[in-house]
Amino acid sequence: MDGWFFFEVSLAGLGAGGLYVLAALAFVIVYKATRVVNIAIGEFLMMGAYLFYAFAADWQWPIWAAIAAALLASGLLGAAVERLAIRPMLGESPISVFMVTVGLASIAVGVVELVWTADQRRLPEFFPRAPVMLGEAFVASKVFYGFWVAVGLSLAVLALFRFWRGGVALRATASDQGAAYAMGINVPRVFSLAWAAAGVLAAVAGIVVGSIGGISSSMGTFGLSVLVVVIVGGLDSVAGALVAGFLIGLLEAWAGAYLGGEYKLLATFVVLVAALMIRPYGLFGTRDIERL
Repeated sequence: MDGWFFFEVSLAGLGAGGLYVLAALAFVIVYKATRVVNIAIGEFLMMGAYLFYAFAADWQWPIWAAIAAALLASGLLGAAVERLAIRPMLGESPISVFMVTVGLASIAVGVVELVWTADQRRLPEFFPRAPVMLGEAFVASKVFYGFWVAVGLSLAVLALFRFWRGGVALRATASDQGAAYAMGINVPRVFSLAWAAAGVLAAVAGIVVGSIGGISSSMGTFGLSVLVVVIVGGLDSVAGALVAGFLIGLLEAWAGAYLGGEYKLLATFVVLVAALMIRPYGLFGTRDIERL
């Protein structure tokens, strides 16, 4: 029975890790393309969840239409943030741009509380409700299906990076902006594309997270674990986001099950400190990246 319990806990950890991977990919895409440390990634996730709530619950749209509209609106929001708040800061010190994202996080929380108040809300059900049994291990249906949504979208992102023209432009810009300009790539458009893609990925993670635990103006705290993931994996590494996301998800699940819920974040930040001491640039990060 202990073996099945460990398996069950590990499955829950993988489910949470998949959501960390999605949000971490949103962070990494922005950093790779623009070298901006987006501290507001948790608030991007929160806004995606609330946009879905607005379309599905407030306006009573069909679930599929509400999800599509929320993802589109989140992508447009990401592009707008880049154009209006980030692009004017290009050339400024990294700490200045970092503080802009801190301000954006506070603005997002304020907007949510003004429109929907700080009360917790439930998202409309859209996952199958029947629990999933793997042998004798019980897996909540939302965690199970959320995991596969995260895995599928992560694979799609990797494929787009590899084969889509826009993905190639993103990789070229991330490698050398000057060379990308010389090759005729519209670098400002790539910046907008990166932020739009980040908005969509964060919205998917927010909708799934919200379907599991509800939504509130404090959802941005999810971003703390995401920041740990990207620092441990490497700020500019897609592979690092994948590996560290599942690693942190498993670690939090094991710590919560065997030590107590109060140890989840403690275990996560112990790993963060250890990773910074051993490999300050992350498991797969570039050695010469700048840190604040």
